[in-house]
Amino acid sequence: MSPTPASSGEPPLTARQAERRRRILRAATTLAARGGYEAVQMREVAESAQVALGTLYRYFPSKVHLLVAVMLEQLQGLQEHIRRHPPTDQEPALRVADALTRAFHALQREPLLAEAMVRSMCFADRSVGAEVDRISAATGQLILDAIGQSAPPSEGQRAAVRVIEHTWHAALVAWLSGRASIAEVRADLHTAARLLTLA
Repeated sequence: MSPTPASSGEPPLTARQAERRRRILRAATTLAARGGYEAVQMREVAESAQVALGTLYRYFPSKVHLLVAVMLEQLQGLQEHIRRHPPTDQEPALRVADALTRAFHALQREPLLAEAMVRSMCFADRSVGAEVDRISAATGQLILDAIGQSAPPSEGQRAAVRVIEHTWHAALVAWLSGRASIAEVRADLHTAARLLTLA
């Protein structure tokens, strides 16, 4: 197995370190799925992952760092699933709306986990900036994959992708807080995706 990067700008993890990190992320994901943000306590994560508390803090300095990493892992899983099962609509905007709707429904199946991840993003300060940037990049790449063109995106497309990305995150927050229905989220995603026709 090849070494795994801890995060951008850091040296790669050894196979043993990568496995320890995966156990930590699995433990945090399970706790969040059962009880949301408040259920993720660092001591419980360490016990469940069978690592020392000090070791856990070396990998993730805070609960926010940990749950932001969980969100990145979830997004990468969604990205891989959509790559294996790409949208089939003729129009790029419809493909993007389909991909984001499917990603939303995947998060909807675990609402407490989604709530924990989104709260961690809201609480993230500059110390988590690199990790948040990776989440933004993963979301943007999911949208670009759904567009499905071989040529690099134009500047107009990149601008549209950024707005669609912001809409997706805002729609997720609105749904989790009870301010938007699932139907409204779908409508907002389709509206934002139509920006691609103007790019």
